[in-house]
Amino acid sequence: MLAICKLAACAVALGALTATTAAIAEEKPSIVTVVKVTGENWFTRMNEGVDAYGKDNPGVATSQVGPGKADAAQQGRLIEDLVAKKVAAIAVVPMDASALEGVLKRASQRGIKVITHEADNMKNTLVDIEAFDNKVFGARFNEKIAECMGKSGKWTSFVGSLGSLTHVQWADGGSENAKKYPEMELVSEKNESFNDANRAYEKAREILRKYPDIKGFQGGSAIDVIGIGRAVEEAGLQDKTCVFGIGLPKDTGSYLESGAVDGISFWDPKDAGYVMNKVADMVLKGEELKDGMDLGVPGYDKVIVKKGAGDGVIVVGQAWVDVDKSNYAKYPF
Repeated sequence: MLAICKLAACAVALGALTATTAAIAEEKPSIVTVVKVTGENWFTRMNEGVDAYGKDNPGVATSQVGPGKADAAQQGRLIEDLVAKKVAAIAVVPMDASALEGVLKRASQRGIKVITHEADNMKNTLVDIEAFDNKVFGARFNEKIAECMGKSGKWTSFVGSLGSLTHVQWADGGSENAKKYPEMELVSEKNESFNDANRAYEKAREILRKYPDIKGFQGGSAIDVIGIGRAVEEAGLQDKTCVFGIGLPKDTGSYLESGAVDGISFWDPKDAGYVMNKVADMVLKGEELKDGMDLGVPGYDKVIVKKGAGDGVIVVGQAWVDVDKSNYAKYPF
């Protein structure tokens, strides 16, 4: 009888311990990263950074979600669900920054900390993180295109969508740079691919038909150069075109090898995912972001902190990487 009572007492104690452990787990702050689309290599790589921050910092729970296709409305619904769940912080890479202002405002009103990336015009964010100055980045792309084109001829630009702020800033930075070269002509600018390589391919084919003498393509979405490169390669125009844009080495390697894509630039999405979650954690802890501080991630070791469009701040790094056929294989993603 005594043994049975002891076992019962143990069971009660074990149940209490389990309940306490569950309560502690529930109290752990949850940081959820919301990306433009799930399945794209760029955001798969970003998820590695999100997971890495959670592993390095067990005091917070980190995770990543995104819609099945690049669609601002679907992304907004995901954020609405997170607001209803009252997560501690949301780190979002907006498909269309303006379309998310309302839902992110509601998140903030409920005490949820909002961090954004690639959205330096957003008002309803505490911190927007930029890998670099976007206009300067776009001008760098265009300068490479100009040199490749001999500073003359027709060229065009692509964006994931007209609502993707950074893509538009890169395209605008490129067109501003091209004004230095009066013999360069911008045609059919800001073609929308909606982060779909097949759409970029079809659009590039259309442009090649309409402008058979076109020389330059500037890609904005991380997969634009894949579609453009495919179209250029199929047309046998590798030696007559200049293609530069955002991309990842594994995605574009075959086109860099063939010459259908001349060069890509990127910032490591893994690092960006890690930094977003680190900043979210800092905000949750009430820690101050200071100009010149080191966030402990390559490219974000001496950040610029400036006022944002709303009450928050913008944190700017210098995290770009340039690759071409000669060095893309050094990067394992």
